[in-house]
Amino acid sequence: MEKTKYRVLLYYKYVTLDNPEKIMRDQRELCERLDMRGRIIVSKEGINGTIEGTIENTEKYISYMETHKEFTGIDYKKSDGTGNAFPKLRVRVRPEIVTANLSHINPNKTTGKYLTSEELYDWFETQKEFYIVDMRNDYEYASGYFESSIPSGLHNFFDIKDVLPRIAHLKNKTIVTVCTGGVRCEKASGFLIENDFKDVYQLKNGIQTFMELYPNKYFKGKLYVFDNRLTLGFNTDDPDHEVVGRCMHCGTSCDLYVNCKYDMCHLHYICCLNCRDKESGLAFCKTECKEIYFKSINAKSL
Repeated sequence: MEKTKYRVLLYYKYVTLDNPEKIMRDQRELCERLDMRGRIIVSKEGINGTIEGTIENTEKYISYMETHKEFTGIDYKKSDGTGNAFPKLRVRVRPEIVTANLSHINPNKTTGKYLTSEELYDWFETQKEFYIVDMRNDYEYASGYFESSIPSGLHNFFDIKDVLPRIAHLKNKTIVTVCTGGVRCEKASGFLIENDFKDVYQLKNGIQTFMELYPNKYFKGKLYVFDNRLTLGFNTDDPDHEVVGRCMHCGTSCDLYVNCKYDMCHLHYICCLNCRDKESGLAFCKTECKEIYFKSINAKSL
């Protein structure tokens, strides 16, 4: 198979930025010049980005970032792109680089101990007692997760306080927080420490790095990503690869995400091809959404 010429970069850094508005403008100009699209969030607490471009231009982007002292030493997670992973470029200034309502937590002061992918793999292999708490949203967890991990149960990360009752019994146990690229775990692990959890780790550089190093080992399924690819897998042709997602309607193995076509609902969920409307091919999460949608379409045609 011909290798793609496009690459997606996933990265973040918590660092104090005095003028995020200027950095926003600089980032927009740089990405436009390099013909890169994606999402970049800039805040006084740092930067968080997922962007796509040609391999050559993503390397130019990294080189530019390394010339600025605030952004040296960033760990870039790299994966194959498609050329259309993002419809446009969005660069925004926000209060936090991941919305968590935890602006008082500074990961450079309070955060979990870093655990590398190699160390986590060794913990699995040696059957060490530890508990993985997956800090991603419920719909992300649906297509892939670590063996025996505890889902956060969250639909939005800013509801992170709701995870506490689920894991309150583990305050004296070894906990490893995990997320896609690591940025959410910086705050999530600090939040657990703030709430008296005694031995908190975070997976350094996130699930994507672990999957790339150890495809189909201890992480089952595919990784949900926030771009048009929707899911990311490594060595998916390997017999050890397992589809863990389930169609919400019939329960069959599937990792195809859709949005309910009824715009007032727009639920994001996994749906197999057989459970879509037979005539239109559209997906509806429930019968009521389908009925209302087609009634509105018929009314407009009258």
